[in-house]
Amino acid sequence: MCRNVSLIFFSLFVAILSGCAQTTSVSERPQMGNLLLAEPAPINPRSEMAIARYNQVLTSPALSDEDKAELHFQRGMLYDSVGLGGLAQFDYSQAINLKPDLAEAHNSMGIHYIQQNDFIQAYDAFDSTLEINPDYDFAFLNRGIALYYGGRAELAITDLNRFFEKDDSDPFRALWAYFAHHDLSQADGQTYLASIRPNLNNDHWATTLVDLFLGTVSENAVLNSLLDGVKSQKELTDRLCEAYFYLGKFHSHRGNSGVASNYFKLALSTNVFDYVEHRYARMELNRLREQAASTPVNEE
Repeated sequence: MCRNVSLIFFSLFVAILSGCAQTTSVSERPQMGNLLLAEPAPINPRSEMAIARYNQVLTSPALSDEDKAELHFQRGMLYDSVGLGGLAQFDYSQAINLKPDLAEAHNSMGIHYIQQNDFIQAYDAFDSTLEINPDYDFAFLNRGIALYYGGRAELAITDLNRFFEKDDSDPFRALWAYFAHHDLSQADGQTYLASIRPNLNNDHWATTLVDLFLGTVSENAVLNSLLDGVKSQKELTDRLCEAYFYLGKFHSHRGNSGVASNYFKLALSTNVFDYVEHRYARMELNRLREQAASTPVNEE
């Protein structure tokens, strides 16, 4: 996308948000329109060719069960990257059947269970991952996310703190740990985020998102910084997938469900299927719908 055109859209987007904030209350704020859109990520033809090759190789009778398990896992990862989650989950299950100690396959199965709201199965999958490989760091992230969405924030904090402490300069790790703390107590969440902020990498663009949650920068400042350092369309699309998700969480925390909903939809529109933010944007949308359905309607 041309940088100048992108900046024009960002300026329009910021003006719309600013206008809404000045003329309406939070509860009356309308959903956003005329937004900057990422160009949806195209399906990588190399991924398609690789899937075709795996299909051919898996028909070979000379393969050992261990080789088949690894090929099923690798093909599952490719299916996930192009948005074919059902086929990916089938391959992960095949890999586990052929090689029960394949930690990566258990971890990937657990992610799919989270997306299906099957949290008991998800916990079991991540427990299996860590039993096989106690040093599999991302299983702590994923089990923490499962516990967070499963309504067990106190347990989620333990896993997400542990994952964050593996790299306490990473703003994304900080945000997920913050979400769990915030779920227990908004005040404690803010205190926690402020306490870990000094260690974060100031050169990482997403640290600005942490500052947004802390209230030290404005949303306009975040939006205006999203193009900084971007060198390709793919990099822009990937970044917007991440940014839209966390901006959705920001507005969800503030009770702006319409704005939050649109941000989560924008994250989904990027087609960056294998990003954490894309995987859970739909879950966030469903949570907003459930909250709206459970909110009593005031009758005058």
